[in-house]
Amino acid sequence: MRTDISRTATRLGICATAGLLALAGCDSGGSGDAAGGGCDTAKSKLNLAFVYASTDQNPFQEMALGAKAAADEDGNVKLNEVAPTSVDGPKAVALFQSASKTASDGIAYQTVAPDLFVRPLNEATAAGTPVIAVDAAPPAGTDVKTYIGNSNTALGVLLGEAFVKQNPPATGEVVLGNDIPSLPLLVQRMDGVQSVLKSKLPGMKVSGPYDSKSQPTENYNAWKSLTQAHPDAAAFIGVGGQDGVSLPLIKKQTGRTFLAGSADLPPEAVAAVQSGSVFALSSPEHWMKGYIAIHLLIQAKRTCTPIPQGWWNSGNLLVDKSNVDSIAARQVSPQTRAEYFKPEIAEQLANPPLKPLSEAN
Repeated sequence: MRTDISRTATRLGICATAGLLALAGCDSGGSGDAAGGGCDTAKSKLNLAFVYASTDQNPFQEMALGAKAAADEDGNVKLNEVAPTSVDGPKAVALFQSASKTASDGIAYQTVAPDLFVRPLNEATAAGTPVIAVDAAPPAGTDVKTYIGNSNTALGVLLGEAFVKQNPPATGEVVLGNDIPSLPLLVQRMDGVQSVLKSKLPGMKVSGPYDSKSQPTENYNAWKSLTQAHPDAAAFIGVGGQDGVSLPLIKKQTGRTFLAGSADLPPEAVAAVQSGSVFALSSPEHWMKGYIAIHLLIQAKRTCTPIPQGWWNSGNLLVDKSNVDSIAARQVSPQTRAEYFKPEIAEQLANPPLKPLSEAN
């Protein structure tokens, strides 16, 4: 089930007006001229960067793969992809500052600590560098006007609805976990889950949300403690990327039988859906975020037209037993991802799913 994306357009590269901005002179990622005249960056080598939160977690890796695919598609881009080896906000800021010195044609960034980026973002935009926020909305007090991300509230609703379809005990206990409680987008996901629980399973006991940690080992230990503290719980649901790895592993090790659900698409979590150890994964389709962000930076330079402003809602996908095999096949390689997403790219570029930044949820 895919949500949040217009499906009325079918041709890649159509120029469209999407409420906030006309995408003048749009193309499929190659070179071109701005409407009405030449463009001095139409065929030049572009220096871009994608700075992201960490190299060791699947959600961030997926965005980096999408960014690289967009750069490779153009064929004349030097893309500096850089991230800390584990989540480290100050380190990511330092990497952003370093990258922005050479990425004169544009920089896309993804972070789990948006507030740390206020000053470096303002420095970059003041220097004239185009900047696009990916996955997390730009923090208040910055001049970043473009954000590529899914609706996390809708993502949580998808996961909650999938849980309801499992027919859990009406008066049982469900334990909720949030990998990064301080990150607004994960709070929005959890709000979506809880809204479904409140409306459709009012008799269930809801425990949490607890801090389930984001780093792999810490996440496993947090969920292990939670499963021990709630021995009779019917379900454990997380909203971060590592939860779908830790929970099925704990089920296997302990022999417990509980429902487990999560977000994102680590290979181990996708395999757990295939085996039935996880009932569903709610995917923010991170690859699309990285691709769209870098594509828009390239397009702006190739056509000498403005970058679209606002919230570009890149969409969600529920992965369950009905479609998990096709998604597993999609995730095999960079090439299979790029091929799968071609129709989605065409639809989004033809009818940009733009809303005001203030509506991002």
